[in-house]
Amino acid sequence: MPIDWMPLVDIVKANQRFVLTSHVRPDADALGSEMGLAGILEALGKTVRIINPSASPDHLAFLDPEKRIQKLGEGVSVEQACDTDVHIVADTSAWAQLHDLRKVLEKTTAKKVVIDHHVSSDDLGAVEFKDTTASATGVLITELAEALGVTPTAAQASALFSAIATDTGWFRFPNTESRTLKTAARLVDLGAQPSVIYRELYEKSSLARLKLHGRILSRVTVEAEGRLAYTYVMRKDFEETGSHPSDTEDLVNDCLTINGTQCAFILVEQQSTQFKCSFRSRTGMDVAKVAEQFGGGGHRQASGAMLPGPFAKALETVLGAMKAALPPQATVASEPAAAE
Repeated sequence: MPIDWMPLVDIVKANQRFVLTSHVRPDADALGSEMGLAGILEALGKTVRIINPSASPDHLAFLDPEKRIQKLGEGVSVEQACDTDVHIVADTSAWAQLHDLRKVLEKTTAKKVVIDHHVSSDDLGAVEFKDTTASATGVLITELAEALGVTPTAAQASALFSAIATDTGWFRFPNTESRTLKTAARLVDLGAQPSVIYRELYEKSSLARLKLHGRILSRVTVEAEGRLAYTYVMRKDFEETGSHPSDTEDLVNDCLTINGTQCAFILVEQQSTQFKCSFRSRTGMDVAKVAEQFGGGGHRQASGAMLPGPFAKALETVLGAMKAALPPQATVASEPAAAE
């Protein structure tokens, strides 16, 4: 059901200062949605800050050319983040995805708003504007702009197009439907250039990133009669190849290119010695439910969670959960995975 944006339109009209936030390890949907929304609010004369729990990855720096996105704890304190009229959380509604921003949301007296398209959800004490049928939060922000009577600039359209294109796997995932394509077409009409955005996203790889990809893909293993594929990344891999943790983005989807594979996951060792696990499915298997077993969540076909180490234990735990969640073979209908 389409979102009734009028309550949020009223909130925007009644307030002046806004803080925008998204999830840890922000992807292009998170950053593009924040940048697009910031510009839309500023077109209405509002004061906007963007404060995230994680730094933006280097390969998405083109979305924030003026480097306006701040990381909590680096130049901005909890108290400073609380000093606003409205705090909008975009592209997540899960406490586990907010890390230290939880301290802000629990302490602030500001009006709290969530704009999200993920299935997994917690009660953040916010007014929710959620549509799980939307392919990306960027779609929702574009629709909100229309409700606010604001026409996005070319820069804002590019940010929102990036959000949508990445969360749909450049429009090849099953969450791509007519609404997605109509929204993308409107953003192109407003100045987004798909060829330029694609080049920024996918054709500026570093040698270090290519070396990392080769190492990780060489570890791909299949289980469950070929229906499950997985790989992993250790911290030493980043050091030895000179790569960055953000260079693992989308690698899990390569596991699904193996013929007969229905689901996949990748474990990435963190500085904390925990392991970030990204789950993918291209069947009726609901990996959001698997992720929720470990305090994570996301979409039915793309989710994530954090697991404690050591590696052998994390791998054993995830393998067991994924194998248990695999549907009977007779019921499988294969299709590509969605974005996390």
